[in-house]
Amino acid sequence: MPAHSVHRLSEPDGDPEFGPWLAQASILVVDDEPGMRNFLVRTLGPRCKRLEEAADTQEATRKLDKHHFDIVILDNIMPGKSGVEWLAEQRAIGFFADTILMTAFADLETAIQALRAGAADFVLKPFRSNQILNAVARCLDRVRLQRENQVLRYQLRAAADQMLLRDRLIGESEAIMRVRETITRVAPLPTSVLLTGASGTGKEVAARSLHSLSDRADKPFVPVNCAAIPPDMIESELFGHLKGAFTGAERAREGIFMHAQEGTLFLDEIGDLPLPMQSKLLRVLEDRRVRPVGSEREVPVDLRFVFATNADLERLVQQGQFRADLYFRINVMQIHMPPLNDRGNDVYDLAELFMQKLSRQLGMPPVPVDAAARAALGRYDWPGNVRELHNLIERTLILGRFPVEHLVNTRQPPGDAADSLADMERRHILGMLRETGGNRDEAARRLGVSRKTIDRKCATWNV
Repeated sequence: MPAHSVHRLSEPDGDPEFGPWLAQASILVVDDEPGMRNFLVRTLGPRCKRLEEAADTQEATRKLDKHHFDIVILDNIMPGKSGVEWLAEQRAIGFFADTILMTAFADLETAIQALRAGAADFVLKPFRSNQILNAVARCLDRVRLQRENQVLRYQLRAAADQMLLRDRLIGESEAIMRVRETITRVAPLPTSVLLTGASGTGKEVAARSLHSLSDRADKPFVPVNCAAIPPDMIESELFGHLKGAFTGAERAREGIFMHAQEGTLFLDEIGDLPLPMQSKLLRVLEDRRVRPVGSEREVPVDLRFVFATNADLERLVQQGQFRADLYFRINVMQIHMPPLNDRGNDVYDLAELFMQKLSRQLGMPPVPVDAAARAALGRYDWPGNVRELHNLIERTLILGRFPVEHLVNTRQPPGDAADSLADMERRHILGMLRETGGNRDEAARRLGVSRKTIDRKCATWNV
C-alpha cells in the first residue's frame, strides 16, 4: 500500500516541478459532478499521458479492469457507494495505485476513514488547479521512488561483469558481430526474445542491449534470476500479493511485473522456473494481465519480455520438466550467445576492458598484459566464459600479477586427445570449490551460476 499523508492543501499558485513523470502518467478521475470532472480534465488532460473519467464507482471499476492507472482522483460523496467504501473494497481485491480523495466535508472521522481505506492524499473542495497538481506531484514522486528502489534491488543482484559492461557487447569476432546484427534488427520490435548459451556468455548484456535499442529504453529494465528465488516465494515476487494473502504477508506489495511496467522484464534461468509457475507465466504472456496472490482482480501490464537459459529447453520439454506450449511461446526469436573460446581475439579486448574498469573500481594500478599472460589467455578453454575472465582480471589486480597457474585447462594441439567438456567442467568447479574453501555460495557467485547448479553437480559427482 502507498504511504499516507492526509491534510488540507494550501500551496501557493504555480505548477509544481514534474519533470517527465506527469507526461508519462495515467490518471482516472471518479466524480459524479460533470463540472468537477471537466475541471480536472482541463487541468490534467494536457499534462499527462492518459486521463479517463468515470461518473460513478461502477464505471470506475470497469475501467480499472481494463487499464492500469498510476493515480486515481476520487470523490468521497457520491450516490450509492462512497469513495472511501469503494476504495476499501478495491484495496481488498488487489488495487495498488495511489489515490487522492476529494471531499467537501473535512472532519477527523473522514480523515481516519480515508487513511484506513488506503488513500495517499486528501484534498478539500473547492480547490485550485495548483493544489490538485501538487497532490498529483507528491503521488508521482512516491510511486517513482518506490519503483526505482525495487528496480535497483533486482539490478544490484546482477553479476559484476554484466554491471560493468551494461549494454555493450565487446569484440569484433564474427560470432559476436552476428549477435549484434540480430539484436539491432529485433530490438525495435515487440517480439519476445529467448537468449541461449552457457553461463557467463553475456546473456544479460545482450538483454540490456535489446532494451537500450528499443522504444522502451527510457523505461525500467528489470533483470530477475528465476533460479535465485525460492520456489515458495516466486509467485509473490513476480505477481505481488495482498496483505494477509499468506503467513508473513504483513502488507500489500506490488510484484516484479508491475515494477517493470512499460519497460523490459528479463527472466534469466527460465528453465529453472517451477512447473506451476510456468502455466501462470504462459497466461501472462497470452493475456498481458497479472493477478496478485490473494487478489480477485487481474491487472493489465505492458511489458517487453526477454528470456534466457543455459539449459536445453527442448530436452526439458521431452522430460516433462518444461511446458511445451510455454517453450513455443517464448521461442519466437532465439539468439545464441557464443562461448568465449569461439570468439578469437575478443578475449584480449575484454581483458583490457575489465582491467581498466576494475582497476578504477578497486583503486589499484593496472597489471600489464605481457606476452606470457597473453599466450595463456589465448590458450585457455574458458569454461566459465566472460564471467570467468572478469573474475581472473579481478584476481590479477589483487595479486599484482597474472595467476597463469590457474589457466591450465588449455585447448589441445591438433591430433592430441582433448578432455571431454564434462571433465573440464568437473575440474573447473571442484577447483573453484577448493579455492573458496568449500564455500558453495561463493563458488557459485564466482562461476556465475546458481547455488542449485553447484549442489546438483556435486551430488552427481558424489562430493
